[in-house]
Amino acid sequence: MNPDSLTIPPHTKHDPDCPDFRTGYPPIEAYETGFLQVSDLHNIYWEQSGNPNGNPVVVLHGGPGGGCPPSYRTYFDPAKYRIIMFDQRGAGQSLPFAELKENTTWDLVSDIEKVRVHLGVEKWVVFGGSWGSTLSLSYSQKHRDRVKALVLRGIFMCRRSELQFFYQEGTSHLFPDAWEKYIAVIPEVERHDMISAYYRRVTDDDPAVRLEAAKAWTTWEMSTSNLIPNEAKIAQGEDPKFAEAFARIETHYFVHGAFMRNDQQLLEDVDKIKDVPCTIVQGRYDVVCPMKSCWDLHRAWPEADVKVVSDAGHSMSEPGIKSELLKATDKYADL
Repeated sequence: MNPDSLTIPPHTKHDPDCPDFRTGYPPIEAYETGFLQVSDLHNIYWEQSGNPNGNPVVVLHGGPGGGCPPSYRTYFDPAKYRIIMFDQRGAGQSLPFAELKENTTWDLVSDIEKVRVHLGVEKWVVFGGSWGSTLSLSYSQKHRDRVKALVLRGIFMCRRSELQFFYQEGTSHLFPDAWEKYIAVIPEVERHDMISAYYRRVTDDDPAVRLEAAKAWTTWEMSTSNLIPNEAKIAQGEDPKFAEAFARIETHYFVHGAFMRNDQQLLEDVDKIKDVPCTIVQGRYDVVCPMKSCWDLHRAWPEADVKVVSDAGHSMSEPGIKSELLKATDKYADL
C-alpha cells in the first residue's frame, strides 16, 4: 500500500440507536490475584478474570502511573477471554508506591514478559491506550513472536512534539481555564519548560510541595481527557494517592524521553510488526494524544485498521471509543 495515497477511514460516530453500537460487558471480579517480584526492588500486582481457558489478553494501562481499575475488565467478553491485568512499576497496588528507581520503558517491557511466563501464556492479544499504546508498540516490536494481535487507542509515541503540544502550548488554547490552574503552581520564570518544572516539584523532599504539584498536574490531564469534560474524572486529580503516582511517574518518563533511543523509535521499528493484526481507535478531538500521532502511525503502518471516532476526545470510556474498542476485542476473541 502506498502511504502517499492514504486517507483517513470513514469516521465512526456515537449512535446508541445503531444496531452494532456496544456499551460493554457486565462487571466481573478477578478469579486470581497476586504479586510478582520482578526485581530486587519492585513487586507488581497482577490479576486474572474472565475464562481461565480463554484467549489470553494483557491490558497495558496508561499514564505511565495510572494503574488498572476493575472497569477495564468490561472491554472483553468474559466467556472468551482470559483477561490479564497488572499495575506497572510504582502504580496502583504495585510496590514500592510511586517508585522511580529501576523504572523505565524497557523495565516494563521486561515485566510484561515476566508476567507472561509466570502465568504460563504462550501468546496473547495486547490491549493498550495512551501510554498503554506506547508500551504496546514497544513490547510488540521487541517480542513479536508473543503477540497475536494489537488493540490500540489514543496513539502516543512520547515524541517531543506530542509532549510540547499537551504540556507546553497547544491544548492550552482549547482549555485556557484549566490551563490557568495548571500553570499557577509554577513560577513564571520556569514556565518555559513545564514538564521539567513539575518534575522538580513532584520529586521534592517536601511532601506538601510534591502533593500540590501532583494534584495540579493530574487535574490538567483529567480536565482535558473527554470531549465533554467529565466532573468525576476531574475530581480524580484531587485523589492524593492516585495523583502522586501519576504525576511522579509521568514526569519521570517524559523528562527522559521515555528512554527511547531517539524520538522516532516506534515509527522506525514499525516494520517489525506489520504482519500483526491491529485495530487502532482514535478520538478525532483527542487533545491529550492528538490525531497527528495516529496519522503518522497510519502512514507508517497502513495495514493496521484505523477507526476514527468523530465525536470523542481521549478517554477510553467515551461512548464511541468504548464501542469501537469492544468491536475490536470481539474481532480478535477467537484468535
